[in-house]
Amino acid sequence: MANITIYTKAFCPYCTRAKRLLDDKGAAYDEIDITMGGPKRQEMLGRANGRTTVPQIFIGDAHVGGSDDLAALERDGRLDALLGA
Repeated sequence: MANITIYTKAFCPYCTRAKRLLDDKGAAYDEIDITMGGPKRQEMLGRANGRTTVPQIFIGDAHVGGSDDLAALERDGRLDALLGA
């Protein structure tokens, strides 16, 4: 499976939804909590081309976007190919 990184914040329902979808797929991911900001938030902003909302999801080198984007990939039948499943 591809390397997955997801930037999240505490109490974020969209983050929970995205993680649940990835969990349902059996995909392991690295979660980076940016609730308190700091250098990891700046890292996310750079990787996500300035997008400030969470979650921001990366699969391999591809910036997927947020929870709705991840769900759209699943709905369109394209998520499994990205995950390498």
